[in-house]
Amino acid sequence: MLKFEEGRFDAVVVGAGHAGCEAALACARTGLNTAVLTLNLDSIAFMACNPSVGGTAKGHLVREIDALGGEMGINADKTALQMRMLNVGKGAAVQSLRCQSDKHAYHTEMKRTLEHTDNLRILQAEAAEILTENGKVCGVKTTYGGILRCRAAILCTGVYLNAETITGEVKQSSGPNGFAPATALTKNLTELGYRVRRFKTGTPARLDGRTVRFEECEVQYGDDDILPFSYMTEHPVKNALPCYLTYTNGKTHEIILSNLDRSPLYNGTILSTGPRYCPSIETKVVRFSDKERHQLFLEPEGRDTLEVYVQGMSSSLPHDVQRDMYHSVAGLEDCDIMRYAYAIEYDCIDTLDVYPTLESKKVEGLYTAGQINGTSGYEEAAAQGLMAGLNASLKIRGKEPLILRRDEAYIGVMIDDLVTKGTDEPYRMMTSRAEHRLEIRQDNADFRLTQKGYDCGLVKRERYERYLARKRNYEDDLKALSGRVAQADADGFLRSLGLDGTEKPLTYADFIRRGVTLKQIEEQFGKVCGEDESAAQSAEIYIKYEGYLKKGLDQIARARKLEERKLPPDIDYMQISGLRLEAREKLDKVRPASIGQASRVPGVNPADIAVLLLLLK
Repeated sequence: MLKFEEGRFDAVVVGAGHAGCEAALACARTGLNTAVLTLNLDSIAFMACNPSVGGTAKGHLVREIDALGGEMGINADKTALQMRMLNVGKGAAVQSLRCQSDKHAYHTEMKRTLEHTDNLRILQAEAAEILTENGKVCGVKTTYGGILRCRAAILCTGVYLNAETITGEVKQSSGPNGFAPATALTKNLTELGYRVRRFKTGTPARLDGRTVRFEECEVQYGDDDILPFSYMTEHPVKNALPCYLTYTNGKTHEIILSNLDRSPLYNGTILSTGPRYCPSIETKVVRFSDKERHQLFLEPEGRDTLEVYVQGMSSSLPHDVQRDMYHSVAGLEDCDIMRYAYAIEYDCIDTLDVYPTLESKKVEGLYTAGQINGTSGYEEAAAQGLMAGLNASLKIRGKEPLILRRDEAYIGVMIDDLVTKGTDEPYRMMTSRAEHRLEIRQDNADFRLTQKGYDCGLVKRERYERYLARKRNYEDDLKALSGRVAQADADGFLRSLGLDGTEKPLTYADFIRRGVTLKQIEEQFGKVCGEDESAAQSAEIYIKYEGYLKKGLDQIARARKLEERKLPPDIDYMQISGLRLEAREKLDKVRPASIGQASRVPGVNPADIAVLLLLLK
């Protein structure tokens, strides 16, 4: 095939899903001449599965993306159908915002953003080969022979690498939603030294909303007056459409169990590893056989379509079984299926081949982000895309990389998990993975990260000024909450709430520590905090958990000492006789940067760490 010069760039991003969009924007907005390749312009930021952004732990990632100067939170706010805060009955550490998005509007708005970004060229093409010279990236070649010269390449291929969709007995070479798969790049990745494996995910059917009996389901409205994902969003998000809740039943389960021999998951057709935390309905019915029913959420796909997404009922069963299965559910007895459910298998890499910057250990200047790294979810992908793009930009600009610690961000937890522990199944972010989750809440993401984003050049002045204003408001609110209330007034107020009284004056902060909410305080004593609701909320949370947060800081300080003990990059672990053989092999594979990271490598025990500490001395 004839080769030709497509252009010269600082960075080329392969893929324009949620990871690719953030990577491309991070590069272009920090001044790099950037190109982004996509198999199809109509698949830019496409929501192939659930049309939503955020959720438990995922909402934290979106807030962190926004704090660092990313786009996902802004785009989600623009295209929201409804928003809800999850886990409001639990502590602030695990509360997460979730947005039901307009699927088509989300794609359209993100495509428009890319199109109007300086330094960014969008090209519909398939990457066939990563070109290298002396172990470094020097270009990307397309299947049409076009050469895009570059100093860095960022692979954000999603689930498209050698993708195959599976439904019953039918297996097709196809990406999600009928888009074409990417069939050329895997061979090249293997040649470059990557260990490639096969993962699986799936999606449920989409129903014709005219044929759903919504009156038989429980309506689920969004929250009113909710704070959006992005502090750049100036107007409250309006709840446009409700969701609905229904359940599977004994008949549903009977249909599934009687057709397991036709399920690709159970008849040997699918051998790849699927997501543990988002299983198919077949897996849920088999694995949780004691459950009489499973929740199903009926969610609108957009304002301009009648398609309804059935969250909780992904499947790869044949079409005739799917039809009977869906018809057995209350409210769906007469539903028409517009798009049947399917499973999809795809290639991804072993992330033990990746540095914490998301740069490859195999090829300098080659970065990976998103589902190619074995993760699942739009938010996980977008967070990695932003970090890969930003670190590629920092390297090209001759600056130090940005590596977020586990005590600084959920993004730091996720990337550390991937590059230190690896993953044998699609990785999903959860609050339980974050040992410092009280310190890295969603409400303080900007306090933790916006300064870092500004220093890296990704956070622009307007966003930075808003951060500084919120920080000032927060500090003013903390001072205001130290104001005192006379003993008699404080005693009467507490007793009116059914709480023990007091024999001394109390501050407003003292009330909060006793379990009184800021809303109750201001209803009794008038306005205490300023008009910035988000800053007041953060101040209230800080005061409520201040004792725990101070203890957490002590733990973080101890952990940081281990992170500061750096390990030489050229250390030969296989020659350290004091290490157990398993530890030598694992450490040689991961190549940890510090004693702290080494201590988190599976198979490395405290005795091995003691040997490494002795070696450093």
